[in-house]
Amino acid sequence: MTDQTKRRGVMLVFCAPSGAGKTTITRQILEKDSQISLSVSATTREARPGEDEGKHYFFKSVDAFKHMIADDELLEWAEVFGNYYGTPGAPVEKALSEGRDVLFDIDWQGARQIREKGGDDVVSVFILPPSSGELERRLRDRGQDSDEVIMKRMAKAGAEISHWEEFDYVLVNDDLERCLADVEHIIGAERVKRERQSQLPGFVKKLLTD
Repeated sequence: MTDQTKRRGVMLVFCAPSGAGKTTITRQILEKDSQISLSVSATTREARPGEDEGKHYFFKSVDAFKHMIADDELLEWAEVFGNYYGTPGAPVEKALSEGRDVLFDIDWQGARQIREKGGDDVVSVFILPPSSGELERRLRDRGQDSDEVIMKRMAKAGAEISHWEEFDYVLVNDDLERCLADVEHIIGAERVKRERQSQLPGFVKKLLTD
């Protein structure tokens, strides 16, 4: 990356109801683009076999996590089934300042918190299913949940979808390859925005005085 094109990274926030295809899309983006890394959350739950500190999670005691909340060190956080989860801000800021992008796979509440903290660094994308019938079909085809759980997921999907207007971009995933291409176009356009190219003012000044 040359001096004149050095840029600040982007916080890429992806949200969607379960079954809309968000996990598939974000996994492919991470595999294809080495400039993007997945954000690492802090949690108070115990590490599971195969999970490494700093790679899968930052494992914290409840007291340590509460200190992080009190010291405003988290971009977003929530308590889920008795455990705390949240995104430490320092590693994200380090990546952004080095011109690397950070991807967040979170719910709309977390996205709202990140927007409040991240400001212009944040680019938010909401993925919609093509229809409620297709969403239910995808959930059933996964073969992971009972009818009761699927109905709960469908009910939750309606509540999540109601927040679509809070996002910068809204995509309908009726064709995976096309939706993935749209995401790649969004990322490419956001990377070259004037305000993210930190060296441009100096470069242009030198261009005009040479």
